[in-house]
Amino acid sequence: MRLAVIGGGVVGVSTAYYLAEAGHEVALFERYGNVAQEASFGNLDLMGPSGLRLWATPGAPSRIFSMLFRPESPLAFSARFEPAMWRWLKRSMSESALSRFKQNQQRLYRLASYSQELMQHLVQTRELDFQQRNSMMIMFRTARELEMAHPYMELLGEFGSRNELLDPEAARLLEPALSTETPFHSALHVPDDWAGNCPLFVRQLKTLSQDLGVEFHFNSEIQAIRPELGGTTLQLEGRNVDVDAVVIAAGSDSVRLLKTMGISLPIYPVKVYSASMAIQEFELAPQTSLFDDTYRVGLTRLGKRIRIAGCAELGSSNLDLHHKAVNTLVKVADDWFPNAANYRAASFWCAPTAMLPEGVPLIGPTRYSNVFVNTGHGSAAWALAAGSGKLMADIITGRRTEIDTDGLTLTRYGDRMR
Repeated sequence: MRLAVIGGGVVGVSTAYYLAEAGHEVALFERYGNVAQEASFGNLDLMGPSGLRLWATPGAPSRIFSMLFRPESPLAFSARFEPAMWRWLKRSMSESALSRFKQNQQRLYRLASYSQELMQHLVQTRELDFQQRNSMMIMFRTARELEMAHPYMELLGEFGSRNELLDPEAARLLEPALSTETPFHSALHVPDDWAGNCPLFVRQLKTLSQDLGVEFHFNSEIQAIRPELGGTTLQLEGRNVDVDAVVIAAGSDSVRLLKTMGISLPIYPVKVYSASMAIQEFELAPQTSLFDDTYRVGLTRLGKRIRIAGCAELGSSNLDLHHKAVNTLVKVADDWFPNAANYRAASFWCAPTAMLPEGVPLIGPTRYSNVFVNTGHGSAAWALAAGSGKLMADIITGRRTEIDTDGLTLTRYGDRMR
C-alpha cells in the first residue's frame, strides 16, 4: 500500500521503518526541518521496561500536590488555568487507584519489553551505536517513598524483572560517584534496563528507513485529513496528497489532526523538560543511569555529556522555561553528582508531549478504516517507540501481532472515542 506517516519523532520514524520493512511504500510528513525536533529531541533517556513508572501511582496525587509550593517539584503549573487541563488532571488522578494502576502498568510493561527486544535486534543486526548503556538505579530518598513503590515493585516481580534493592552502602559500591552528602534510604538496581541518545537513534533510523525507500517530507505541515472511500487525502498548504492509509504519530499535534475528522481523544499536551551539559570531572560523573523517585527526574551519561530529564508542566501553551522545572533538574543533578558538571550553565530545553490519562499509548485503527493512530506515549516514547512501530505495521499489514494488543487500541475507550 501507499502509506503516509505524520510525525518525525521517534514513534513516527519507527512506524515508517517497520511499515517499509513490511513492504509498503511509505512517505513521512514532518512539520519541522528534520526528525526528532520536538519531544524526541530531549525526552527521558531511559528506555527499559522496568524503569517506566506511571505518574498515576497509588498515593501519587497527595504526594505530588504536597510538593507544589516547594521551590522544586515534579509537577509545575503555568498561570493559565483552563477547564481542559483540570478535566484531564482529574481523570489522570483517578487512574492512581490500585486496580487501575496495576492494569495500566501491565500494559505499559508489555509494550516496553517488546520494544526493548526489537531494539536489541536492531542494534545487533544494524550495528547501531546511539551511546546506549545498560544498568539503572531508582533512588528512594525516604522509607515512605519505598513503601509507596511496593505495588510497582511487586509487579516487577510478577513480570520476572531482574532487580535488586540496595542499601546506600551497596548502591555507592555500584556507583562510586554518588554524592556522600545526599542521604537516601535505598536504591532499586535494574541491570538490564537501557538508556541511550534518542535523537541520535532517530537520525540513524531515518537513514535505515531511507534505504528501505521511505520518503521524508520536511517543513510539511498537514492542515487536515479527509478519509474517503478506498483512501485518504492529506491537505497541505497549496497541495493535496492521496494515499491508501495514514498513521497519525504526531505527538501533541495529533489532537488537532484527529479533530479535523471529528475524533476526540483525552490527550493533553504536557510540557516536559531536559537539560544537557558537558562533563567536567569524568571520574565524578555517573556510570549508571539514575531515576530520582521523589522528583521524577532521570539522569544519564551520554558520551561526554550528562542529560537530565523529567518534570511536567501543565497549562502552558508556549516554550518558556518554568523556573520550578529548571530548579528541579538542577537540584537532582547537584544532589547526586554535584561536581561532575556545571549544571547551572546547562542547555535547558522543553517541549509539549502527548499524554493520555492512563499513561498508556493508543495504537491501531480509528472508526475510519484507512486512518490509524500511534500516539499518546508521553515521556515514555523513547522506551515504547520500536514496539509501537512494529505493532502498527503488523496491524496495518494484517499480520498476527507478536504481543497482545489488549488495552493498547482505541477500543479501551469504547465506540464513542473511535
